[in-house]
Amino acid sequence: MLRRDALALVLTPLLSPRLLSVVVNPAVKSLADRLEALLPQTQCTKCGFSGCRPYAEAMASGAAACNRCPPGGAQGIARLAALLGTEPLPLDPERGTEQPRAVARIDESLCIGCTLCIQACPVDAIAGAAKQMHTVIPELCTGCDLCVPPCPVDCIDMVPVTGTRTGWDAWSQAQADAAHERYLARNARLVREREENDARLAAKAAAKLAAVQAEAPENDAERAAQERKRAIIQAAIERARQKQQAARPRNTDNVSAAVQAQIDAAEARRARAGLTPQADPNTAQDPANDPKKAS
Repeated sequence: MLRRDALALVLTPLLSPRLLSVVVNPAVKSLADRLEALLPQTQCTKCGFSGCRPYAEAMASGAAACNRCPPGGAQGIARLAALLGTEPLPLDPERGTEQPRAVARIDESLCIGCTLCIQACPVDAIAGAAKQMHTVIPELCTGCDLCVPPCPVDCIDMVPVTGTRTGWDAWSQAQADAAHERYLARNARLVREREENDARLAAKAAAKLAAVQAEAPENDAERAAQERKRAIIQAAIERARQKQQAARPRNTDNVSAAVQAQIDAAEARRARAGLTPQADPNTAQDPANDPKKAS
């Protein structure tokens, strides 16, 4: 016990809170927790998983090797291998290459304010709003480049900012911890916003259903119309309930019609240039999915 307490006194000023809990009291953390603490928290998905935590869990279960993280580079692989008790492997070339860290830069003269990059950023490092110019906060950007593919006008570039430094030489533990906290905060915000939006929609649908049920039809035609509206609204409520469990934020949520028209035009130009396939025109939303159509 005395040796552990002495170790804590020595390490406390040197380690971040997340890593300190791992080193001083390993029993508190699972293997996945300890592996996650060694990842750079860019949430770039280059490892083939949806984020750093799923990758850590896959390594802990033996389902993934420790050489799938380009942002961590060779030094990161060595850290993970040491914890796993395995030999370090070369970075998997299918996952990318170890490169200097870059941050996203938006060409504000081309930005159409579609918000797709904002919704793609895993750490809320992009400021802006619909129909307004967006800008990247360089100090918060992890360099994940997830904002680049969704941009319909190709106005985002990744700019190297660390010279020749790569891996953990280009990214500190403090930056990783801060990125992790922002990632968690963003996820919590998205859940909260989705729940609040679902509650608003449910309240509107319930009010519409109550109004329909309060109607007093005077003949068979009116009764049939009332029943049709009631069925449409109830079906919409049931679909919303079923989707709630697996609902995920989508890049195209909350995009105005005007901005969507600009996006569609840009996508058409990209398709003509052979950069992306045309959207299927048969995937338009079924009007029956919208309770507003029931009135």
